[in-house]
Amino acid sequence: MYELPLPHDPEAILDACTVRGLRIRGQGRLPVRRASGAPHWHMGWTDRSGTIELTETKDGAMLKVAANRDAGWASGFARRLGRTLAHEAAFAAGRVEPLAPRVLVIVHDPVVDEKHGRRLSEHMGWNDPDALVAQYVADVAEASHGLVRYDVVQRRAAPWWPPKIDGFRYTPADYLKRWKTRDMYQPDAIDYPKQVKAFDLVKRFERDEIDEVWFLTFPYAGDWESTIVGRDAFWCNSPPVAGFDDCAGRFTLMGFNYERDVGCMLENLGHRVESVMDRVWRRRHGERNLWHRFTRYDQTHPGASQCGTVHFAPNSERDYDWGNRRDVLSYCDDWLAFPRHAGIDDAADTEANRMRARMVDCREWGGGDMRAHHVWWLSHLPHVAGETDGVANEWWRFVADPNRVT
Repeated sequence: MYELPLPHDPEAILDACTVRGLRIRGQGRLPVRRASGAPHWHMGWTDRSGTIELTETKDGAMLKVAANRDAGWASGFARRLGRTLAHEAAFAAGRVEPLAPRVLVIVHDPVVDEKHGRRLSEHMGWNDPDALVAQYVADVAEASHGLVRYDVVQRRAAPWWPPKIDGFRYTPADYLKRWKTRDMYQPDAIDYPKQVKAFDLVKRFERDEIDEVWFLTFPYAGDWESTIVGRDAFWCNSPPVAGFDDCAGRFTLMGFNYERDVGCMLENLGHRVESVMDRVWRRRHGERNLWHRFTRYDQTHPGASQCGTVHFAPNSERDYDWGNRRDVLSYCDDWLAFPRHAGIDDAADTEANRMRARMVDCREWGGGDMRAHHVWWLSHLPHVAGETDGVANEWWRFVADPNRVT
């Protein structure tokens, strides 16, 4: 029997469970001899076995999972829910506490020189995958103001060529030959369902061992930059991975190419942010959609740029134009003081508005350096306590945990 005492009102726990898709299968009161007639609920999925019990206690509530009713997911779900509720309670009390998502890193770096035992990354003079991971972890911690502190709980060496969607696999000789002319195999797409099954990712997530997965692999391996697996998975710069709709939650897979540097890894994250935040704010329209306001740049909103997008800095005139020296008026500083100016109409020609905006150019974000721009852009995401229009003022929670996106 797994038991988890929680200092939360049972109704709040029920709400958190139903938002995640669980349904109440039964409710009543426990016999007086067991718990003084306390209110009691059974919850589970409609499409699979397993049951979580919830009982009201004098200090809040108790979650219980009987060993014969776990079905591989229930106790893991309860532990994950307990951490989320504790984080939310701190947030409601005005504290923004850091998240520590647990990461499984999988490195596809095949041996291509059997005589010397050289792997592809070394043979080609590409980046060290482990060094990239360390740099990325540090950059995300910096950009999130310490709110996302990734914890790599396992590095899995996978020194083979992963399968394409049609079953094709490169060989060392074939890959090196194709790379010389960039005549790479098509279709390029990796077989994600096989990858998820090969590494037992759904079960590891359901057992509460990991929160997300990073694949570090070679160019043209066929990975998406980011994608989501699981129940009610949504677009995350790619379609969700099909075939895992009964998973007890959802988790993100990142695809990182070790031919490229950490700036490209941050770009993958940036597009993940764009997809996630677009979904978070999708029910707010016009000026209420603060994500759309965040992403304004001078080409689309002359004289009223904000932080821009991953590809477009506030003054960019084309994709990837992070080194543009043109001066533009920007309200980018508003987002470091969020939500102070969240409800103000930037288009109004007022003295207060003119004092909020200032002229900016590429020197703000690294003078054309991709990595510096992306850290600058990510660092402007709201990261404080409170809510605005029903959305938390700390946006990193949604990026780090897709289960918080409703």
